[in-house]
Amino acid sequence: MKLEGVLPAIRKMKDFDYILNSDHELFIILETRIAQLPQIVQYAKKFNKKVFVHADLINGLKVDQYGMEFLIRQVKVDGIISTRANVISMAKKSDIVAIQRLFAIDSSAIEKNIELIEKTKPDYIEVLPGIIPSVISDIIEQTGIPVIAGGLIRKEEDIRNALKCGAVAITTSNKDLFQL
Repeated sequence: MKLEGVLPAIRKMKDFDYILNSDHELFIILETRIAQLPQIVQYAKKFNKKVFVHADLINGLKVDQYGMEFLIRQVKVDGIISTRANVISMAKKSDIVAIQRLFAIDSSAIEKNIELIEKTKPDYIEVLPGIIPSVISDIIEQTGIPVIAGGLIRKEEDIRNALKCGAVAITTSNKDLFQL
C-alpha cells in the first residue's frame, strides 16, 4: 500500500463521521478505548476505508504479542503506528503496514531511532515534529525509507514544505487540513 498526501488522524468521533463520508481511502485512529476499537474499524470497513491505529495510544491495550494478535486478527486493522521496535516487527511479520514513529527531539534521539529503524525496517517512518525540513531529508537519506511528516502541521505551508523536502505524506488531526 502506497501512502501519500494528507492522512487524517482522528482523535474525536465527530471527525470520524466526517472521514467516513470523505474521499480519503484511509485514516489513522490516534486515541480510543480498546472496547470501542472493533466497532469503529468494522463500521469504517463498510465505507471501504483502510484503518491504521496508533497502537501505543489505544487505552486498555497492552501492545505485546497478544495485543497485536487482537489488533490484526480480531479488529483487522490495515496498519500500525508505534514507537516500539517489537510492535513494528510484529506488524511486519503479519504483513500489515508498519509505521515507526520517530520523535526528533535532539540529535541523540534521532541517532538511537535510526539504529532501531535499521533493525526493524518499517514500511514508513513518521517524523514528529513534521515541520523541520532538514531533519526529514536527513532521515530519508540515512534510511532510504519513505517518511511521513506529522506533529505541529498547522497550515498548508507546513504541508508544502514537508513534501518539498521529501516526505511522501503528512499526518494531521487538524480537520481544516484534511482536504488539502
